Amino acid sequence: MIDLHSHVLPGIDDGVRTLEESLELLRAAAEDGIERIAATPHVREDYPTQPADMERLVAEVNAAGAGVEVLPGGELDLAFAARLDDEDLRRFGLGGNPSLLLLEFPYLGWPLQLPDLVFTLQVRGFRVLIAHPERNTAVQADPELLRPLVDAGGLVQVTAASLDGRLGGRPRSTGTKLVEGGLAHCIASDAHAPDVRSVGMSAAVRAVGDEALGRWLTSDVPAALVEGRPLPPRPETTRGWLRGARRGRSRSS
Repeated sequence: MIDLHSHVLPGIDDGVRTLEESLELLRAAAEDGIERIAATPHVREDYPTQPADMERLVAEVNAAGAGVEVLPGGELDLAFAARLDDEDLRRFGLGGNPSLLLLEFPYLGWPLQLPDLVFTLQVRGFRVLIAHPERNTAVQADPELLRPLVDAGGLVQVTAASLDGRLGGRPRSTGTKLVEGGLAHCIASDAHAPDVRSVGMSAAVRAVGDEALGRWLTSDVPAALVEGRPLPPRPETTRGWLRGARRGRSRSS
């Protein structure tokens, strides 16, 4: 698996604090089946990460070695993404792909500037992956708000802990609807702490309940994005499969 969203760099944001914690998180990721993980520190007002600091820490963590390759990246606040120049944006390119950006979706309210920002970034030559919209209150009320963005070429990342229920019922329900509705393109951990549960990619794949689709969301699409290739076709699934899988687990618990 390839995890395209994590806070694995030490002391740069609200993720791990020390190099040892970074290595613990990477060991947990390896145990979870992850082979490559993107370091995506926050780039926003409270954590104004500079590209050089991200690049230096990626090199340091990789040099320490933990069996998982750490890739560069950044989780860009919408306002910061709008004002960074092309060179800095390329240095924050997700997974080392200079044309791919991870945008941090807010938790409250629909960001009115988002459609224009996505369009502007696309005109500038960037592809956009939207982080964890299933945790946003407006999207929880109406997941179809994302449809025009996806139809216009935007991509969506759902958090593993949403799909397996660790973040609560509403993120789980909304994440499920996004996957079922073809509005999710990859699963990522958004891991902030060094334990297997905080990574949880394999648990999210089990929650998906469809092996081919789980592989598409955690391996096939992330690999294509990192390598700058077109997305592979989404596997055919039966509508409502995830709800059925959830009911089955409830009966057996």
